Amino acid sequence: MAVVERLGHVAIRVQDMERAKRFYRSLGMELVWDAKDWCYLETRPGREGLALLGPGYRAAGPHFAFHFRDRAAVHAVHAQLKAAGVAVGAVHDHRDGTASFYLRDSEGNWLEMLYEPQGGIPANVTAAVGAADPVRV
Repeated sequence: MAVVERLGHVAIRVQDMERAKRFYRSLGMELVWDAKDWCYLETRPGREGLALLGPGYRAAGPHFAFHFRDRAAVHAVHAQLKAAGVAVGAVHDHRDGTASFYLRDSEGNWLEMLYEPQGGIPANVTAAVGAADPVRV
Protein backbone atom coordinates (compact mmCIF):
# COMPACT_ATOMS: atom_id res chain seq x y z
CA MET A 1 0.00 0.00 0.00
CA ALA A 2 1.28 3.48 -0.88
CA VAL A 3 2.01 5.66 2.14
CA VAL A 4 1.14 9.34 2.41
CA GLU A 5 4.25 11.34 3.30
CA ARG A 6 2.43 14.39 4.66
CA LEU A 7 -0.54 16.67 4.38
CA GLY A 8 1.01 19.11 1.93
CA HIS A 9 -1.41 21.89 1.10
CA VAL A 10 -4.92 23.23 1.34
CA ALA A 11 -6.64 25.16 -1.45
CA ILE A 12 -9.32 27.72 -0.62
CA ARG A 13 -11.48 30.15 -2.60
CA VAL A 14 -10.93 33.87 -2.12
CA GLN A 15 -12.83 36.83 -3.54
CA ASP A 16 -9.96 39.36 -3.52
CA MET A 17 -6.59 37.84 -4.44
CA GLU A 18 -4.47 40.86 -3.54
CA ARG A 19 -6.13 41.28 -0.15
CA ALA A 20 -5.77 37.54 0.59
CA LYS A 21 -2.10 37.49 -0.47
CA ARG A 22 -1.36 40.48 1.79
CA PHE A 23 -3.12 38.80 4.71
CA TYR A 24 -1.31 35.45 4.45
CA ARG A 25 2.04 37.08 3.76
CA SER A 26 1.55 39.18 6.90
CA LEU A 27 1.39 35.86 8.79
CA GLY A 28 4.85 34.99 7.49
CA MET A 29 3.91 32.80 4.53
CA GLU A 30 6.15 33.03 1.47
CA LEU A 31 4.64 33.60 -1.98
CA VAL A 32 6.01 30.85 -4.26
CA TRP A 33 3.73 30.91 -7.34
CA ASP A 34 1.68 33.86 -8.50
CA ALA A 35 -0.80 33.94 -11.36
CA LYS A 36 -3.76 36.08 -12.36
CA ASP A 37 -6.37 33.74 -10.86
CA TRP A 38 -4.46 31.71 -8.26
CA CYS A 39 -1.32 31.69 -6.14
CA TYR A 40 0.58 29.37 -3.84
CA LEU A 41 2.18 30.24 -0.51
CA GLU A 42 4.29 28.10 1.82
CA THR A 43 5.06 28.22 5.52
CA ARG A 44 8.70 27.63 4.58
CA PRO A 45 10.27 26.47 1.32
CA GLY A 46 9.18 22.98 0.34
CA ARG A 47 6.79 22.52 3.25
CA GLU A 48 3.14 23.17 4.07
CA GLY A 49 1.29 25.25 1.52
CA LEU A 50 -1.84 27.23 0.89
CA ALA A 51 -3.30 27.74 -2.58
CA LEU A 52 -5.55 30.76 -3.01
CA LEU A 53 -8.07 30.22 -5.81
CA GLY A 54 -9.59 33.40 -7.23
CA PRO A 55 -13.22 33.72 -8.33
CA GLY A 56 -12.36 32.89 -11.96
CA TYR A 57 -10.19 29.84 -11.26
CA ARG A 58 -11.80 26.71 -12.72
CA ALA A 59 -9.07 24.04 -12.90
CA ALA A 60 -9.81 22.82 -9.36
CA GLY A 61 -11.95 23.82 -6.42
CA PRO A 62 -11.28 23.91 -2.69
CA HIS A 63 -9.39 20.80 -1.62
CA PHE A 64 -6.59 19.47 0.53
CA ALA A 65 -3.63 17.50 -0.79
CA PHE A 66 -1.61 14.58 0.44
CA HIS A 67 1.97 14.60 -0.79
CA PHE A 68 3.94 11.47 -1.70
CA ARG A 69 7.69 10.78 -1.88
CA ASP A 70 7.73 9.56 -5.46
CA ARG A 71 5.69 9.37 -8.64
CA ALA A 72 5.33 5.58 -8.34
CA ALA A 73 3.53 6.01 -5.00
CA VAL A 74 0.93 8.28 -6.64
CA HIS A 75 0.34 5.70 -9.36
CA ALA A 76 0.14 2.93 -6.74
CA VAL A 77 -2.46 4.71 -4.60
CA HIS A 78 -4.38 5.57 -7.78
CA ALA A 79 -4.49 1.86 -8.70
CA GLN A 80 -5.44 0.85 -5.13
CA LEU A 81 -8.32 3.31 -4.93
CA LYS A 82 -9.57 2.42 -8.40
CA ALA A 83 -9.45 -1.31 -7.56
CA ALA A 84 -11.46 -0.57 -4.42
CA GLY A 85 -14.17 1.04 -6.54
CA VAL A 86 -13.37 4.66 -5.67
CA ALA A 87 -14.01 7.13 -8.51
CA VAL A 88 -10.63 8.75 -9.24
CA GLY A 89 -9.52 11.18 -11.92
CA ALA A 90 -6.62 10.41 -14.23
CA VAL A 91 -3.05 11.00 -13.06
CA HIS A 92 -1.92 14.25 -14.65
CA ASP A 93 1.73 15.28 -15.12
CA HIS A 94 2.17 19.00 -14.46
CA ARG A 95 4.70 21.31 -16.15
CA ASP A 96 6.49 21.89 -12.83
CA GLY A 97 7.52 18.23 -12.50
CA THR A 98 4.71 17.23 -10.13
CA ALA A 99 2.00 14.66 -10.86
CA SER A 100 -1.41 14.31 -9.23
CA PHE A 101 -5.00 13.17 -9.40
CA TYR A 102 -8.20 14.25 -7.67
CA LEU A 103 -10.95 12.33 -5.93
CA ARG A 104 -13.65 12.78 -3.30
CA ASP A 105 -13.25 11.19 0.11
CA SER A 106 -16.00 9.14 1.78
CA GLU A 107 -17.64 12.38 3.01
CA GLY A 108 -17.60 14.15 -0.35
CA ASN A 109 -14.58 16.41 0.28
CA TRP A 110 -12.21 16.96 -2.66
CA LEU A 111 -8.63 15.88 -2.18
CA GLU A 112 -5.56 15.66 -4.35
CA MET A 113 -2.90 12.97 -4.30
CA LEU A 114 0.32 14.71 -5.33
CA TYR A 115 3.88 13.73 -6.11
CA GLU A 116 6.29 16.61 -5.57
CA PRO A 117 10.02 16.16 -6.21
CA GLN A 118 12.11 15.89 -3.04
CA GLY A 119 13.29 19.34 -2.04
CA GLY A 120 10.29 20.99 -3.69
CA ILE A 121 9.79 22.24 -7.20
CA PRO A 122 13.12 23.03 -8.88
CA ALA A 123 14.02 26.73 -8.80
CA ASN A 124 14.71 26.71 -12.54
CA VAL A 125 11.07 25.84 -13.31
CA THR A 126 9.27 28.91 -14.58
CA ALA A 127 6.21 29.46 -16.71
CA ALA A 128 5.69 31.95 -19.46
CA VAL A 129 4.57 35.32 -18.16
CA GLY A 130 1.01 36.15 -19.11
CA ALA A 131 -2.22 34.26 -19.67
CA ALA A 132 -3.16 32.11 -16.70
CA ASP A 133 0.26 30.52 -16.34
CA PRO A 134 1.81 30.86 -12.90
CA VAL A 135 5.13 32.57 -12.40
CA ARG A 136 7.58 31.22 -9.84
CA VAL A 137 8.60 34.15 -7.69
